[in-house]
Amino acid sequence: MSRTLIIARYVWALPATSAGLLLSLIALAVGAKGRIVDGVVEIAGGRIDRCLLVLPRYCRFGAITFGHVIIGVDQETLARHRLHEHVHVRQYERWGVLFFPLYLSSSLLQIARGRDPYLNNSFEREAFAKSVSCELRPIPAVNRTPISGAPSTEVSSAPDTLSF
Repeated sequence: MSRTLIIARYVWALPATSAGLLLSLIALAVGAKGRIVDGVVEIAGGRIDRCLLVLPRYCRFGAITFGHVIIGVDQETLARHRLHEHVHVRQYERWGVLFFPLYLSSSLLQIARGRDPYLNNSFEREAFAKSVSCELRPIPAVNRTPISGAPSTEVSSAPDTLSF
């Protein structure tokens, strides 16, 4: 891939990445650690899991992506969901700032059809289909808490990983 195309993808996703970086500052303030894996900023740990308790149960997550930023409750969760979340990174590169209203519209459409707004969201379906985390799908509707008891995956220590 040409350097120009790579830069264009990062710029196109920049509004979402900026939102992710702002949320990352909060996560870092509560003790999270950051690193760069395959060109994506990953933030995890600290007291993120406790901070999520203030959200309604259906809004809680194990990992969430904003552009080129992935925020997870801990490194183990990030390792388990890395491929899934990287599909979302590619979606942000494809749709840019349009990802936000398109994702929301897909969820609202599923609600109108009487389906689960997360599991049946077209962006999530693509991410599940293209990642090995398919067997780690959350229980539909109310249980959006991190999946525990699932086998852990080693966190990459490849040269393309930079901790901070």
